[in-house]
Amino acid sequence: MASYHIRKYQESDRKTVLDLFTSGSLEHIPATFRYMLILPQTLLFVLGVLLSVFLVSGSWLLVIVSSLILLVFLWYLAGYTWKKHMNTSLSTDMADITKSYLSACGSCFWVAESGGQVVGIVCALPKENPPLGKKQLRVFHLSVAMEHRGEGIVKALVRTVLQFARDQGCTEAVLCTSVLQYAAQGLYQSMGFQKTGHHFYTMLSRLRGTPLVHLTYQFPSAQDGGL
Repeated sequence: MASYHIRKYQESDRKTVLDLFTSGSLEHIPATFRYMLILPQTLLFVLGVLLSVFLVSGSWLLVIVSSLILLVFLWYLAGYTWKKHMNTSLSTDMADITKSYLSACGSCFWVAESGGQVVGIVCALPKENPPLGKKQLRVFHLSVAMEHRGEGIVKALVRTVLQFARDQGCTEAVLCTSVLQYAAQGLYQSMGFQKTGHHFYTMLSRLRGTPLVHLTYQFPSAQDGGL
């Protein structure tokens, strides 16, 4: 198993970190596309359009061309939400990582380094307006390079955030992940996170039934022991 260590973000990491974040966002498009293709409403829409094209034109060639156009359109829709989230982050918190995550107490940005290269990222900020009586830390942008998955880096990054949250006196750590990210949900739940709700990032997400799942890690009280 490859060795790695986790440290705080440095400005020299910026390009690699942004590349990891971008690739980690875009890699979910194919799974979303495949999911959309099997939705009943998608199948009805596609069949309806193709049948209409054939009835109007009587041309199988035009039906084939229309099929390709529809696939391109569905691919665009599959990527819309992911790209919207990615571009929003790149123009806000990820535009100046040091300012967003390392300039105030209670927030941080970590990288996992292996072989002298940054291969994983995660960051956290205090949640604004948490429920009464709770202090929550929100986890963002967890991503590990594809070739380094299965090495325990994801769990190590999550444990780093949880320890940081505990040191900050938080009662809970919270995060969101797509309902289509089955492996991620399973990993978080195996580490003690519990599903607590969901929301839709865009109207398109609502139409295709792909919400963001809310997961919460509750820290035990002092008398119950550690993590």
